[in-house]
Amino acid sequence: MSDTKAIDQLVEHYKELKQEIHKVIVGQDDVVDQVLISIFSRGHCLLVGVPGLAKTLLVNTISQTLGLSFNRIQFTPDLMPSDIIGSEILDENRQFKFIKGPLFSNIILADEINRTPPKTQSALLEAMQERSVTAGGVNYKLPNPFFVLATQNPIEQEGTYPLPEAQLDRFMFNVWVDYPSYVEELAIVKSTTSDTKIELRHVLTGDNIIEYQDLIRRIPVADNVMEYAVKLVGKTRANSEFAPQITKDFISWGAGPRASQFLIVGAKCHAAIRGKYSPDIEDVKAVAKPILRHRIVRNYRAEAEGYSMDSIIDALL
Repeated sequence: MSDTKAIDQLVEHYKELKQEIHKVIVGQDDVVDQVLISIFSRGHCLLVGVPGLAKTLLVNTISQTLGLSFNRIQFTPDLMPSDIIGSEILDENRQFKFIKGPLFSNIILADEINRTPPKTQSALLEAMQERSVTAGGVNYKLPNPFFVLATQNPIEQEGTYPLPEAQLDRFMFNVWVDYPSYVEELAIVKSTTSDTKIELRHVLTGDNIIEYQDLIRRIPVADNVMEYAVKLVGKTRANSEFAPQITKDFISWGAGPRASQFLIVGAKCHAAIRGKYSPDIEDVKAVAKPILRHRIVRNYRAEAEGYSMDSIIDALL
């Protein structure tokens, strides 16, 4: 099958996938789009929002429609690295045997990831970057495909440990999950307070997802789109030749090269799911906010003058 026909097929599968997800999830269209784009782009996703906005339900629903294995890990202050990756035990033959932890699954929901200390958070770093785990000097490959979809509560800071910048950078998207509208909330209450049972069907298999991930990587990108993405990331660095005045005034640290890579891959996927065979600058702009908002560090002046991360990114765009 040619790549153009494969993209047409991806569009059809994507529509089916969203229809299945919206049997359970009401609204949150942008959030669903961004999570699915991160999956097809072979990236990880951080969902930030107050409790009760169906972040966990969304991840669970997506795993069911994709026909992938799914594990939920509830992050708590007493969680140890071995609770995630697994540990070695002495078996009946007095030989050490590695028992795999919940990390060995296609989709990992890291629930309230900022509630566990840095030692345990760092256990995810190798898994997210290398798709493998090292225990007892032995390297174990994780299943393919593999995604970490983490949730974080932005309001309750007592007993939380901020994610280190190195780990934040591993997440392709930082997705803000907002409150539903009045109409959406009414639909949520109607559907969840009755005894209606919803059956979800598998739209894609793991092999389909891997094929589409490879397809996304093969999509060609024009030089002007590539240059726009790299310049946009350069604009976030105060010492860059492309830095506007707002960057020099309000940003302490800008985004690294991983942001440029994700902007291009994300733009490719954003274009593909809309039936386009190559991304343009509008596709880069569409994925810019969730890619940049957790990679830029504002200074005190920005906070004092009320400049949010999104408003700074809007000015850069």
